[in-house]
Amino acid sequence: MWFIVLIIAGLAYVLLRNLLPVKGLAYVDASILHNASELPEETRMLDVRDEVFYRECHVQGAINISIGRLPFVWSNELSPSEPILILSDSNIKSKRAARLLKSRGFRRIYAVRGHFCA
Repeated sequence: MWFIVLIIAGLAYVLLRNLLPVKGLAYVDASILHNASELPEETRMLDVRDEVFYRECHVQGAINISIGRLPFVWSNELSPSEPILILSDSNIKSKRAARLLKSRGFRRIYAVRGHFCA
């Protein structure tokens, strides 16, 4: 009986964590990518989609580190002192990436809301 309760509690935690907002994560409209002058000059664009989808369509200048690889290789390409703009195909992946980056000391984190590939 306790085993079932623990499983249900764990699933509820995962679902709730995916739905709750990430403190400090700001969303920007995808149209900002067409006018890069609106972004701070040192902003790094991080595409967390899988490489297959990145190769099909990506934003010029974005680096690709899939969400699964991000915990292991973020320090090769990113610095906590830089603002990061997360490009993703889902809100859940954007939040996962933002939570990971926040835990690594990043403070200026943005995510694109809407489709950025045509």
